[in-house]
Amino acid sequence: MLIIGGATATGKSGLAMALAERLNGAILGADSRQVYREFDIGTAKPSQVDQNRVPHHLIDLCDPTETLTLAEYQQQAQGLIRQLHQTGNVVPILVGGTGLYIDAIVKGLKIPPVAPQSALRQQISDLGQSHAYALLQSLDPAATQRIHPNDAVRTVRALEIFYVTGQPPSALQGENPPTYPILYLGLDGDIHALHRRIAQRTHTMIEMGFEEEVLHLVKKYGADLPLLQTLGYAEMLPYVQGDTSLDTAIEAIILHTRQFAKRQRTWFRNRATVHWFDANANDLVDRVWDWLIQSHRGEALGQGQET
Repeated sequence: MLIIGGATATGKSGLAMALAERLNGAILGADSRQVYREFDIGTAKPSQVDQNRVPHHLIDLCDPTETLTLAEYQQQAQGLIRQLHQTGNVVPILVGGTGLYIDAIVKGLKIPPVAPQSALRQQISDLGQSHAYALLQSLDPAATQRIHPNDAVRTVRALEIFYVTGQPPSALQGENPPTYPILYLGLDGDIHALHRRIAQRTHTMIEMGFEEEVLHLVKKYGADLPLLQTLGYAEMLPYVQGDTSLDTAIEAIILHTRQFAKRQRTWFRNRATVHWFDANANDLVDRVWDWLIQSHRGEALGQGQET
């Protein structure tokens, strides 16, 4: 399997399309918002034209009012990969910027099948982070070895798992990496070029009708839909409600997308197995292609190892 990761707006989808056509590949999405129907422009979902050119999977899996858990995504992805491998001639290409989705496949994370419990989460959050973390230390000391004392999200999740299953989270978690070979590449480059890409993508979204998409979603699902509080949509919402200007909304999207990209870059840079390419290289596809050929000749594809 080939994996293409990296920050938003680095050109992952374009590279994936080019490689898929050369490899007879199928693209598997690794984006936590593209799995939701009707959230298209703001998530940079592949166009119908691109989906007709190359098979795309793991997008439009559920309605915006539903919640797709990491465990459910992993289950669907692993099942799909098995199907593609059984055909014998289709290369799965996992593409996206949601690092946890990629880790779930690459590392074979063992994920407790516990759906979000909103009422329980609120009760835990009301305790305050210091109290909640101390509680987790008393219930599962091993879990706190991997969770920072200030990480409220993971603290709440760990306690949620404990109270739903009655078992320490550390006893339910772990890794079971796949046996098939994986090549993992990442796209990165000059930060100024990335900022230009982000600005260009934001303006393109507006030209494609992002305002109309947000208006449609508000009318159909209400402004309190949680997905409307995510990047891009949260900044456009005040504009479509008449509370701010379009220029202000665009500036906010660009700023917050830059901040998000910075966090993504940090995440992927901490993955030692990623082979990095310059996203701005004019001959990017050829460089990646040469690397794939060399990796294959070096028998990396036959060792079950990430390169």
